[in-house]
Amino acid sequence: MASSTAMLPTAVSADIRKSRRVLPGFKITLGFTLFYLSVIVLIPLSGLFSKTLTMDWQHFVAAVSSPRVVASYRLTFGASFLAALVNTFFGLVIAWVLVRYQFFGKKLIDSLVDLPFALPTAVAGISLTALLASNGWVGSLLEPYGIALAFNPNGVVIALTFIGLPFVVRTVQPVLEDCEKELEEAAMCLGASAWQTFSHVIFPTIAPALLTGFAMAFARGVGEYGSVIFIAGNMPMVSEITPLIIIGKLEQYDYAGATAVASVLLIVSFVLLLVINGLQSWQRQRLGAQT
Repeated sequence: MASSTAMLPTAVSADIRKSRRVLPGFKITLGFTLFYLSVIVLIPLSGLFSKTLTMDWQHFVAAVSSPRVVASYRLTFGASFLAALVNTFFGLVIAWVLVRYQFFGKKLIDSLVDLPFALPTAVAGISLTALLASNGWVGSLLEPYGIALAFNPNGVVIALTFIGLPFVVRTVQPVLEDCEKELEEAAMCLGASAWQTFSHVIFPTIAPALLTGFAMAFARGVGEYGSVIFIAGNMPMVSEITPLIIIGKLEQYDYAGATAVASVLLIVSFVLLLVINGLQSWQRQRLGAQT
């Protein structure tokens, strides 16, 4: 009798929690999730691959491995990777400053981080071109030294760095805010240097977030178009990005060729995201084993 009485409050509280659910049950929300993802993601991607499958293997290989397309792969993936690396370092520094220090104008700087999100990519490309061209404010100062930042691969890297920075900062920032400063203080009390404290206490905690920010910045750079075409110069075999190749094929009504090249970008980006997620999972498991 006593045990049944003791179980009564638990059952009542469970019923109350069920009645106070903000959203419907698991089956309904899961069904809506799968439906929405299918409409927004899976069906468009299925259409991409189905159009590509209209080509035979010989024509597919010819479409995705021509010298001009391969050169665009090197530029697109190489520039995206380099820009993501730059953003990983400077994004960490910016996130660190915004989290750990209080100073005048902090809110303004915090707002400027999100500017590439809100700014139309075409506006960003035009602005960077006007700034870095040979007759621009910065380009005119560098031209006498033979340094050209616009209308070449350098401009592509700069544009991708500009649009990818917020992904790293906004991914790392909340993780830094949740870091326990007591662990840092304990490490310093035990005689650890500032570098040892960062490398052994702070960095393992923020490493998954850094990887996520890197992957997001890289994926955004691979698919970027608007901010790059104005500053790249779009010279075949030199500064022509893969999205521009896709647009050119579409303008020539080569839909199968365009989807074939697009599928290569999609597969490479997806594989990279899987690798990054695997590294994150391994990092979390290693940290859990250490704790």
